[in-house]
Amino acid sequence: MTIGITGTGSYIPPLVVANQNFETSEFLNSDGSPFKQDNSRIIEKFRAITGIEERRYVDNTLNASDIAYLAAEKAIADAGIDKEQLDYIIFAHNFGDVGHGQSQSDTVPSLATRVKHQLRIKNPKCVAYDLLFGCPGWIEGSIQSHAFIKSGIAKKCLVIGAETLSRIVDPYDRDSMIYSDGAGATVIEAKEGAGSVLAHESASYTYEEAYFLFYGKSYRETKDTTKYIKMYGRKIYEFAITYVPKAMALCLEKSGVDIGSVKKIFIHQANEKMDEAIVKRFYGLYKKEVPSGIMPMSIGKLGNSSVATIPTLFDMVRNGKLKDQRVKKGDVVIFASVGAGMNVNAMVYSI
Repeated sequence: MTIGITGTGSYIPPLVVANQNFETSEFLNSDGSPFKQDNSRIIEKFRAITGIEERRYVDNTLNASDIAYLAAEKAIADAGIDKEQLDYIIFAHNFGDVGHGQSQSDTVPSLATRVKHQLRIKNPKCVAYDLLFGCPGWIEGSIQSHAFIKSGIAKKCLVIGAETLSRIVDPYDRDSMIYSDGAGATVIEAKEGAGSVLAHESASYTYEEAYFLFYGKSYRETKDTTKYIKMYGRKIYEFAITYVPKAMALCLEKSGVDIGSVKKIFIHQANEKMDEAIVKRFYGLYKKEVPSGIMPMSIGKLGNSSVATIPTLFDMVRNGKLKDQRVKKGDVVIFASVGAGMNVNAMVYSI
């Protein structure tokens, strides 16, 4: 009997928003002053750094809990389990349900409760709660599920990562082009022949780093008190390439797996250049070159959907929906993420 992922599901919004859609945007510096470059130059530089060519936004009628439910349905069906047997529903997000045209986050009742309600689960012993851990939330929820099952207090858990970041971006901030919407879900259970969590590592750096990502006012001066997602991009980049490779290495050492046996690295889709630098530094710790094809990437077409990036990416690769990327039974992979907090985590997993 092993503890692993037996089902996956994702919801990729159908609305494609290409970089060209931002050519008429009014981008401003943090002090409200205009950029000297025109938008075409800003967008091209953005694409070169992040790798993002387009992103996905949800339909106006859907919220984060709705798309989470749709992903959860798929994961439950894929696992072939009775939903009434779920012991936990753990919903990782950061901003709750933010309705179209709204600015206020709605988290009462919790989003996990809303998903359980939409799934029409009657069992009161199925405990539903939300997890706020920044972009690494889905990995952290998976770690918690593993602990619950290993301790004997649970047998089956549903872990969801979903976000609708398009609802909380400042249109005057060029960083708004980074963010997107999406949902991914996984069923984790103790089952003969299931995959296996070999090791995990988590850390929170808050002494100086707590507010690298934060809620702040628009770059355009206004009486409106609405706040938007903001970040110190350079500080996050330097933090990520320093601490994520270390977390990955610590996790791999705990697992006892040789780095040469790692088949894939599923890393939070935050920024293509940053992710490449993280993986390069990770292999550099072992004085190794980065193997070709080791790091599946979806950010170019899907953008950064925060906590949803890894579960959606894993679902795509697991089901052969990403070109030239496959995994098979027995493959050892690493999940790794970094995000608001500042939090980092990693998990070595045998499929």
